Amino acid sequence: MPTRFTRALIVDDHPMFCDALSLTLRVLLGIAQVDTADRLDAALTRLEKGPLPDVILFDLHLPDVTGIDGLLRLRAQAPEVPVLVISSVTDERVMAAALRAGAQGFMPKHARREVLVAALTALAEGRQYLPEGFVVPDETPQDDALQRLSGLTRQQARILQHLCEGALNKQIAHDLAITEATVKAHVTAIMRKLGVHSRTQAVLMANAARFSTLMPDTAGEAGP
Repeated sequence: MPTRFTRALIVDDHPMFCDALSLTLRVLLGIAQVDTADRLDAALTRLEKGPLPDVILFDLHLPDVTGIDGLLRLRAQAPEVPVLVISSVTDERVMAAALRAGAQGFMPKHARREVLVAALTALAEGRQYLPEGFVVPDETPQDDALQRLSGLTRQQARILQHLCEGALNKQIAHDLAITEATVKAHVTAIMRKLGVHSRTQAVLMANAARFSTLMPDTAGEAGP
């Protein structure tokens, strides 16, 4: 049963899974244009160049990101595009963290095709999709931080990333081709949104929220 989506982006570093998922999207769901990216940076570049996809299917395990950080950066780049996380990790804490970081849905990689159809149909209709029987755990301080981080704009997320890497305002201004005054204004806005009083506190909150959810490596992931 086709959804209203016509363009999708798959972000996953497993070529065989990407091929199988792409075929499923085209044949079973009627999505004509399916692009893929095997790294977060490649996905962000694709989104920046446009046109934006109608939906993003995202794996939390990527070579160039750790923890929930990739999802936060992806959402900041394209906040209007719904994201369905498809992961081999099905721990409830991981699922809850993904949802609080801005994902509109979550499904395990071993799920049947019918689950994928149900998930994308829900997202196309503006509804959230959760695995059957999933109960959102009680909120933790890290979960609150994730929600605050998910509210940053694309530029604010970029600047916070630079702060986490130890860059100074002058370096950030040069890298992003903006003035130091603009960087300072963004840093002030970041601290206000995160509810902190210093750059150091902002970095500590970002690192704690992004990397608090440990996702073990897995093998033998099945296709759709």
